[in-house]
Order: sequence, then C-alpha cells, then structure tokens
Amino acid sequence: MKVLVNISRVLVGILFIFSGLVKANDPHGLSYKMQEFFEVWANDASLKTFMHWLSLYALPFSIIMITLEIIVGVGILLGTWRKFFTTLLLILIIFFAFLTGYAVLSGKIATCGCFGDCIPLTSMQSFIKDLVLLALVLVLFFGRKYINPFLSNSINVFLLVISCILVLFYQWHVMRHLPTVDCLPFKKGDNILQLRKMPANAVPDKKDYRFVYEKNGKKQNFTIKDLPDSSWQFVSREDFIIEKGENNEPPIKDFYLTSLSGNDTTEAVLSLDASFYLFFVKSFSDTGKWFDNFSNIYKNATKNNKLFYIVTPEIAEANNFFNTQNSFNVPVLSLDATSFKTAARTDPELYLMKGPVIKNKWAWADFEEVLKN
Repeated sequence: MKVLVNISRVLVGILFIFSGLVKANDPHGLSYKMQEFFEVWANDASLKTFMHWLSLYALPFSIIMITLEIIVGVGILLGTWRKFFTTLLLILIIFFAFLTGYAVLSGKIATCGCFGDCIPLTSMQSFIKDLVLLALVLVLFFGRKYINPFLSNSINVFLLVISCILVLFYQWHVMRHLPTVDCLPFKKGDNILQLRKMPANAVPDKKDYRFVYEKNGKKQNFTIKDLPDSSWQFVSREDFIIEKGENNEPPIKDFYLTSLSGNDTTEAVLSLDASFYLFFVKSFSDTGKWFDNFSNIYKNATKNNKLFYIVTPEIAEANNFFNTQNSFNVPVLSLDATSFKTAARTDPELYLMKGPVIKNKWAWADFEEVLKN
C-alpha cells in the first residue's frame, strides 16, 4: 500500500502542477471557459441571476483555481499537511469530474479547458482523465498515513509560499504582456485568411432531417423520404447529426471585420499588399495606461504611410473615442466579442500585419517596444 500511495502521490502531484502551469500561461483562457459553463447554466431561470453574477468574476476565479491547483500539487509532493491536502485534492477532483461529466452528458460543452488551449482535450477525454485521477486521489486520501514529508515543516512552508508568489506573479505578467506560449490560431506567422478556410482533409457531419406537419389538430413527424401530401400543414424542420465528422471546423471561426456602415471588409483589409496595423481594443474605462503610446504609434505609422485600423466589439464607442473625441480619423472595424477574446488576450493589443499574415503582436504593456523598431 505504501508503494502505491507514493506512486499515486508523484503522478497526481506532477499532473496537477503541469495542468496548472499550462493554464497559468493564459488565465484569460480559463476564465472564458468558465463563462461558457456559466452561460449554459444561465439557461435555467432559477440560476440565471447567480450565473450572470459569477460570470463577472470569472477572471479572479480563474486565477484562484490555477493557483490552487498548482499549490495542491506542490503540497502533495512535499508531503506536508497531508490531511489538509488530500482532502482538498479529493474536493477538487470531484468538482472537476462533475464539470467534465456534465460536459459529456449534456453535449453543450465541446472542450473543458483542463490543459488550456495548448493541449485541447474533448469532453470525454477530460472525463476519463478525471476518473483515473479520482481513483489515484482516493488511494491518497485513504492511504495518507503513508505520506511523509521529505523536508522539515519550515522548509515546506517556505516552498509553498514561494510557489504561490511565483504562480501569482507569472499570471500577472502574462496578463499584462502576452502568453509565454501562444497556442491560439493568431500566432506570429499565421495567415488569418488561410486559417478561416475549412481544412483540406475535413470530413463533414452526416445529417438527417425530421419534419413536423399538422393535420386536423394532430402533429406528426416525417422523414425526408416520406413527406405527407398537401393536405398536411408544415410546422417545423429539425436537423440532427447521425454521424459526427472529423476536422470539419476552420481554426479561425467567425472572424469578420465589419465597417461602420455594416459592410464586411475582412477580405478587403486582409488582402492588402502592404504592412498595416490592427489595434484590438474593447474597454475605454482605463485608456491612460496606453493612450500616449498609442498616439505615438499612430503618428509614426502615418508618417511611414502604414495603414491603421481599430478593431473592436464596441464600434460606436470606439468611433466616438478615437475620431470624435480625439480626431484621429482612423477606420474603425467591428469584430464579434467572442472572436475578439480569441484574437486579443490583452486589452488593448496591437498586430503588425503583412496582408493576411501576422508579422508581430504586442500587448499594451509592450507598446513602447513598437516605437523602438
């Protein structure tokens, strides 16, 4: 039993630390996944208000969850406070298994974000992983008397505190700059237009249709092969998948740049045979931290005849801020809020483009670096 406990201890500790570090690379990613769960649960009228409230604090929850996951992993490896950490491990893995199990059974969540965007797992894969982890954690929970610390208590406490500080600092750093490892389809060198296309080896879903017709107050379902005669009145049609396809979604979905007049300008802008900037911005509540650098970047771009575009989900507010209040006379393009979250992990964020290819990108905290180039 002692050998089994210590093997489980190492496996669980390393996996929890690894999982936490992968997500710490991009805390916003986990917060968006949390919001996805909250939005699904908000469909229940009794939970709607509470879920919307939770969604407002998704980012703090994300930071806490990531930090907790890593600290628990470190704690179980160190072997200190074994009752506390084994109990906390059990609570966490039951919670994770509930989330992944819900995703599988409901079919409403495609991926659970267990390893962030860098190692995407399906809901079923995540659920199986959590069930295996649950078995290992149960071994630790019931065999915790065999868990002994390698170091003294004071050194263990010191290492836990340092781990906590480092994890929090790292998350603060990547939220001000950019993720250390960019795992999204908007990396340097990526071709946005190309990634909007369906993969060449895509296998489409096989679909069938169910039709509902009504006659004499009675509704009945029909297939496409046995539609009723004209005495029946059409009510509705339902599409359903009979066989799931593979690799049948483009890496970049719903990335449409729309002008103030409502025209889709995605192809026109991204097909430019020139270098230009895309400035992604959503919030205008704290512009002081980036406005001066933005002004200098814009002036420098204008001086060098580089086109400049504002990309935002808040097109009216952005146009008012940049062109009415500050007279930049810069084109403002609208982008769906969900696509914006994927394209820009910091707010604001700047892309240097060469046609459809991302040549470079900077978070707002690094705008001074743009001026040095």
